[in-house]
Amino acid sequence: MTRKPTILIVEDEEAIRAGLIDVLLYHGYSAESAKDGDQGLKMALSGQYDLILLDVMLPGLDGFTICERIRQQDREQAIIMLTAKNQDDDIIQGLQLGADDYVSKPFSVAQLVLRIQAVLRRAHIGIETDNLIRLGSDHVIDIRNMSGRLGDRDIVFTRRETDILQYLSANPDRPVSRDELLNKIWGYAKNIDLDTRTVDIHIAKIRRKIEATPSKPEFLLTVRGAGYRLVVE
Repeated sequence: MTRKPTILIVEDEEAIRAGLIDVLLYHGYSAESAKDGDQGLKMALSGQYDLILLDVMLPGLDGFTICERIRQQDREQAIIMLTAKNQDDDIIQGLQLGADDYVSKPFSVAQLVLRIQAVLRRAHIGIETDNLIRLGSDHVIDIRNMSGRLGDRDIVFTRRETDILQYLSANPDRPVSRDELLNKIWGYAKNIDLDTRTVDIHIAKIRRKIEATPSKPEFLLTVRGAGYRLVVE
C-alpha cells in the first residue's frame, strides 16, 4: 500500500488551519498542524513531513525565521509559504530563504492542491547527466552533493537549484523557457496560467552563487524572449 504524504500546517488562525486539514484529508494526504511559530519549528525539524505549509505571520517565531532554520538543517525539505494577497516583499523574501513555492491568501482550493502536488512531485529529469557540471576551469558544481567550488570559494545549493542547473546543463545548446522550467522542474502542467515568479527568483539566487558579477552573468544567461541558457565547459 502506498504511504500517504504527510503535510505539516503551521498556521495560527484556527478556521484556516481546520479548513486546510479538511482539504488535505479529502485529497488523500495525512495532515498535522501547529498553531504558533515555536511549536511549528520544533515539529518541522523532526524530519517527519513530506511538505510544510508555512504561514508568514505567526505568534512567536515568524514564517521567515522558521524557513531559514529549516534550510540550515535540511536543504531538501519541501516548503510552501502562505502569504497575504499581493505582498510581493513577503513572496520574494520567502523564496530567497529557500521556500519551494508560495500561495497567496485568500487562495482557491484547486490552486492550493495544484501547488502541493507540483512541489511533492519532485522533478525527475529523464536525461542521464554527469554528477559534475563544469562552468570553467575552476568552476565545478557537484549535483549529487548539492555543492560547488568556484575558484577558492565553496558554495551550497538547494535541491531545487541543483535541479534547475542539471536540467539547463542537459540542454546546453538552446535556451530553456520559463514555462518549460515550471513544467520540468516544478511539475506544473503546461498551459496553466499561474502567477508565479518562482523561476525568476531562483535564477537570481543561482546567479548570486555562481557569477562573479550577477548583473553581468557569464554562465547563466538570459536569452531575450526565449528563456535561460547555461554555458557549460
